[in-house]
Amino acid sequence: MDLKPNEKLGIENILKDLDKYRPRRRGWTWRKGVGEKRQMGKFEYYDTSEPLNKSQPLPAAKYFNNIDPQPKSVITTEIASGRFEDDIRRMRMAAWHGADHLMVIRTAGQSHYDGLIEGTPQGIGGIPITRKQVRAQRKALDIIEDEVGRPINYHSYVSGVAGPEIAVMFAEEGVNGAHQDPQYNVLYRNINMVRSFVDAASAKKIMAWADIAQIDGAHNANATAREAWKVMPELMVQHAINSMFSVKVGMKKENICLSTVPPTAPPAPCMRLDLPYAVALRELFYEYKMRAQMNTKYMESSTREATVTHVLNLLISQLTRADIQSTITPDEGRNVPWHIYNIEAVDTAKQAFAGMDGLNEMVEIKREEGELADKVRELKERAILFMEEIIEVGGYFKAVEEGFFVDSGYYPERNGDGIARKIDGGIGAGTVYERDEDYMAPVTAHFGYNNIAQYDESAVDNPSKLIGGCTFEDPDKIIYIDELDENDNVYLRLEETKELRKTSKIKPEMEWLGDGIVLMTLFLPTEERIAEFAALEIGNKLGLEDCEVIHKEIMQEAEGTRIELKGRVDFTIDIDDLVIPPKPEVLTEDEIRQDIEDRPMKVVAGTVGEDEHSVGLREIIDIKHGGIEKYGIESHYLGTSVPVEKLVDAAIEINADAILASTIISHDDIHYKNMSRIHQLCIEKGIRDKIILVAGGTQVSNELAVKNGMDAGFGRGSNGDQVATFLVKKRREMKDEN
Repeated sequence: MDLKPNEKLGIENILKDLDKYRPRRRGWTWRKGVGEKRQMGKFEYYDTSEPLNKSQPLPAAKYFNNIDPQPKSVITTEIASGRFEDDIRRMRMAAWHGADHLMVIRTAGQSHYDGLIEGTPQGIGGIPITRKQVRAQRKALDIIEDEVGRPINYHSYVSGVAGPEIAVMFAEEGVNGAHQDPQYNVLYRNINMVRSFVDAASAKKIMAWADIAQIDGAHNANATAREAWKVMPELMVQHAINSMFSVKVGMKKENICLSTVPPTAPPAPCMRLDLPYAVALRELFYEYKMRAQMNTKYMESSTREATVTHVLNLLISQLTRADIQSTITPDEGRNVPWHIYNIEAVDTAKQAFAGMDGLNEMVEIKREEGELADKVRELKERAILFMEEIIEVGGYFKAVEEGFFVDSGYYPERNGDGIARKIDGGIGAGTVYERDEDYMAPVTAHFGYNNIAQYDESAVDNPSKLIGGCTFEDPDKIIYIDELDENDNVYLRLEETKELRKTSKIKPEMEWLGDGIVLMTLFLPTEERIAEFAALEIGNKLGLEDCEVIHKEIMQEAEGTRIELKGRVDFTIDIDDLVIPPKPEVLTEDEIRQDIEDRPMKVVAGTVGEDEHSVGLREIIDIKHGGIEKYGIESHYLGTSVPVEKLVDAAIEINADAILASTIISHDDIHYKNMSRIHQLCIEKGIRDKIILVAGGTQVSNELAVKNGMDAGFGRGSNGDQVATFLVKKRREMKDEN
């Protein structure tokens, strides 16, 4: 299915024949072209990967011929809308901005599964919505990756009591990456230790067969501990336990990714704490991949604050190593997983990495001596001592029972606030049984004892041979179950939004199609509590429904508060009814410069009448504001309150090519009269057919300006490049006429 950039990704097309869809590849894909120097536009890059075929460059790229350098790290964005059909649309947006690792969380809720509907010899026959959403999203990503020209890794979670079955489904459906860490289940889901590790052995074996990249869950400790910067030794121990367990099960080291999270954030002196930890981790685990992520523990509702911390984390990634760079949005602080924040976070990573390209060629970490070297050594020693004590007390299970983990003491200190679980307690306790000696299951990648030799010695390495292949070899054996919920399913949701998908009507949205959510930023000159409820009342008076303050920030206790308010509108806009003027044509900077160089241009400018406004005109003229001077146009600025006669006389005196008249005041239609008077004076003085007349101001439109004798009018929001383009094109037109 070919997709055009100006064509929406039709959900109905994705859902069509979904039961027959088969993933076209297995396994994780790293970016290509890493380590090569690369010329893009006028710059040489050291730390990039191959560019995309189609992408959305950063806003500032317009100044650099719209280049879009892609970082060497795989870029992650985490999507959590809860509606897979809207996740698919967000995936496309993220991919265009450079994301190639799309993590879908809180949709299937895999980590919370305590049971399944049914099973097959391989594992799972089908969980309503889960398999369907995974298959639909992987199918959509096939189309999207063809569009942008880069493989996209699809990711979710293998955890909870149903972990092995989820792993089977992921292997069947072409999932490329997954979180899997039995310690996460034990510590944060209170799943029985024995059950969790037995399940993990099966799940990891299946993931190894499918070449699925694994990310661990150690980072949850510093997101949970009261003083996260003190659990750094424990984090390294958790990484070690899961990594070696995965290796023993059969997973390739290059598919094992450590979820590295800086333990602090400003206003703490985070670089002095986080950089030594990053260095120590990468030196201890040099054989493994690193997935860098920001610490959500310190996530508040300020997008600015999240972005600053994100960029500091990206600096650590650049100075050390991030094979996968996760991007963070303030969703957790706001409880608003919105499209715009996913995309902004991806752009933050892309922008920061592009700006830091080649940094490692110019700076060097002081590794041999000083505070960094001492801290790295200390962290390694504390981690090793921690691991030795686990062995001394009787192993990991015993250490968990005694509350070793997520204790906010800086090891070997202990504060007694760690998470403690009972070896014989938790969800699924007593559900692991030793297999009978004659146990046999015709499975492909199952972990553990399987008495197959008594049936067929040639099938020892692949027991599913006995049944002509299982679902891994023969996807047609998968039992595809569609959604069973009569009240909440994708077909009902699509029917509810049919008008917005099939007609010319639109509504604003933030998370789901047709949600009608709008975001407003307000400054209110009062203290925080009053500002919050005043903002809610403003939202109500504006006609917004379900108003909610999602961010409050004190500017000063007495002087004012910044508020971000969300609300919902219940109306639609019909785009067919909109009157949309033509988009201003803007020539390239090089084209304008060349024209002016070939044929110099002079203009006379001023604010006419009795008007003292100057800011708007100066922004159109001055080089500092990107005005017409930057193209080489010679500007003679006469100031404010300039009589129209003086403006025309000055143009005659210097033989100007154009007059730029700013006219802001509009009472008694003085702006109309000024424009008309300039036109008439130019006729009287015999220069009208030789000079370009341009008017500008907040009350000026092109139609009104032309009606009153001017050649063009530029209203609110106009820029120097638009005016320069018009001047160049109009002069060419006049030359052709003459």
